[in-house]
Amino acid sequence: MSGPPTSGLTGWEPTFTVGGYTHDCYEKGDGPGVVLLPELPGITPEVLGLGDHLVTEGFTVVIPSLFGEPGRPASLARTAKVGAGVCISAEFRAFATNASRPVANFVRDLAHDLASRRPGQGVGVIGMCVTGGFALAAAVDESVLASVLSQPSLPLPLTTGQRTDLGVSEKELACIAERTRNDGLCVLGLRFSKDWMAPEQRFAALSARLGDAFKVIPLDSARGNSGGFGRFAHAVLTHELRESPDHPAFRARADVVAFLRHRLGVTEPRARKP
Repeated sequence: MSGPPTSGLTGWEPTFTVGGYTHDCYEKGDGPGVVLLPELPGITPEVLGLGDHLVTEGFTVVIPSLFGEPGRPASLARTAKVGAGVCISAEFRAFATNASRPVANFVRDLAHDLASRRPGQGVGVIGMCVTGGFALAAAVDESVLASVLSQPSLPLPLTTGQRTDLGVSEKELACIAERTRNDGLCVLGLRFSKDWMAPEQRFAALSARLGDAFKVIPLDSARGNSGGFGRFAHAVLTHELRESPDHPAFRARADVVAFLRHRLGVTEPRARKP
């Protein structure tokens, strides 16, 4: 369980804990629900910034603190320390292939609870980096209408099998694929072209299994790219984002918002209401 919230979480109200594993959760907003899963090293100011943006676009956002200390800025040392803990945690199973993960059950329960008390037919889930695949696994639950996988990095792509693995078990994937055919479930993926942690092979495998239900927002990170991204560009919706309408990551975030609004029936952002 994470420690007490820092000042960076001002305005985010602690909610509840569910499932066999206990994590603090923070909620803000008024509208259809979105579960926002943090990336390493935790609920950083950039993750909170994404959450605040979603709130202004008309969503209720819940962020579970799955690792790290909520509200603290990222650093290389913190990311390495927290990442090492994730790698050895039985909850995350960072190297396993064709595997269900205990944390996915927590995320499903959280999404189901949020859907039960917010307007609309269901919720969206956004996963980033090590939590990217959990947004896919959450879609086993019928309350999840939209999954967003931003730079999904588990299992860590060290072998050929890990690079093509989708971060879920075959049983979970079969259920998700059936939902895309019968329930209209849609999955959105984002990655930088040179990001080895979110390998192209993983997205190709997702396309093969989900077909047209898997939409991809690719971002060019090759040398000389228009966004000025470096060779190690990774965090599409947070660290690499620039608040400029012409910036590729800014447009990617806008596309994610449009995807969620369409899937969850948000007709007007709160910021535009009188």
